[in-house]
Amino acid sequence: MDITYFGTTIIGFLLFLFSTVFFLAKLYRRCPSNKVLVVYGRVGGNKTVQCYHGGGTFVWPLIQGCTFLDLTPRTIHIPLKGALSHQNIRVNVPSTFTVAVGLTPDIMNNAAVRLLDLDQRGIESMATEIIIGQLRLTVASLRIEEINQDRERFLESIKNNIEPELHKIGLTLLNVNITDITDESEYIESIGKKASATAVNQAKVDVAEQEKQGDIGKALAERDRRVSVASYNAEAVKGENDSKAQVALTNATLAEREAEASQRSQVARQHAEAEIQRARALAQTQLLEAEQIVPQEIEKRKIQIDAEAEATRKVLIARGDAEAILAIKQAEAEGIQKLLDAKAKGYKQLVEACGDDAKSASTMLLIEKLEEIVKLQTEAIKSIKIDKITVWDSGNNQANGDQGSTTSNFISQFVKSLPALHDITSLAGLKLPKFLGQVCDDPKDNVDEELAKIK
Repeated sequence: MDITYFGTTIIGFLLFLFSTVFFLAKLYRRCPSNKVLVVYGRVGGNKTVQCYHGGGTFVWPLIQGCTFLDLTPRTIHIPLKGALSHQNIRVNVPSTFTVAVGLTPDIMNNAAVRLLDLDQRGIESMATEIIIGQLRLTVASLRIEEINQDRERFLESIKNNIEPELHKIGLTLLNVNITDITDESEYIESIGKKASATAVNQAKVDVAEQEKQGDIGKALAERDRRVSVASYNAEAVKGENDSKAQVALTNATLAEREAEASQRSQVARQHAEAEIQRARALAQTQLLEAEQIVPQEIEKRKIQIDAEAEATRKVLIARGDAEAILAIKQAEAEGIQKLLDAKAKGYKQLVEACGDDAKSASTMLLIEKLEEIVKLQTEAIKSIKIDKITVWDSGNNQANGDQGSTTSNFISQFVKSLPALHDITSLAGLKLPKFLGQVCDDPKDNVDEELAKIK
């Protein structure tokens, strides 16, 4: 069931496609090369017709129609008689014109508008009327001499006057052929007779002139012949004498040239021998230079190049070392500069934190270092072995009136030899707080008191 339905669908589609192609083929109109296809009806735009020469187009039924215009040339015979010329002389101008439908778009449109329903006789009749009228107008603007003698100008005038008028009805002028031109008063014939008589008389004058020229030429030729014969005889005698003298001169010149040639050959032989000797000497000199001088020059040049290369190497090494040192110093300077900049920035912030009081800022910095100072002070006495110290007390101090013993005095002096914390801070301009202790006026009393406590 499905296969049958599918096959029916394909067959229907093929039939529809074939019908469409057949329908379009029937609508398509081709235009032969010897015709113009004219499509009229609804052709688009403001046009009433559309013309095609060659190719083809679709012609839709009901809204468009088409027909053809024949491009075959038509020959029209114009037996023009009694046309009045510029001199008021009537002339007969039998002529033949060949016209056809033009192929430019404007001319084809004019032909489609004005010649579409006319047969060949109607077209020829319309063209004949136009040609006769314009031909009479052309003859009226020219003289008899211009019409009869200057045929090229006459034909150009005919074309210029007739062709624009033919274009208006869709025709163009292909050729114009003028046969024999005559007139009723035989003016053209008289002009011909006059021209003939003039030509005959001129021919007679030319014949007489030529006969006279012939007689004169004959006499002159005879005179020239006699003169030429005598002149040639004299020249012959002179030529013989000149020839004999030339022979003698040639013989003398030959002997002279033979002597010169012999002399030149000897001189040339001597020059050749001298050149051979110079060439040998030059060859020996070049050989000596090649064997001895050239190697020395090469060695010299090599030493010079090596020295220049060594000097250049040392210069480059020195330059590289200098640049390396300069780079290191620049890096160290930049590091110191950055460290100083960082310290300055930190000191500035510290002073700003202390309310712009430089003394308070210095106190803060010293307090930060106080632990390190105390550590250094304790390091100075930590290695002393107190238990290894022996003090000999002879009691002379009490006899001399001293209050303390030798041992107490030694400890007191030993403690005094170490820098006190308050003294160190006072030297730095720093005053410690009271909870770190105070300095008494007599440090000895404090030491004695402490020793007494110890005892």
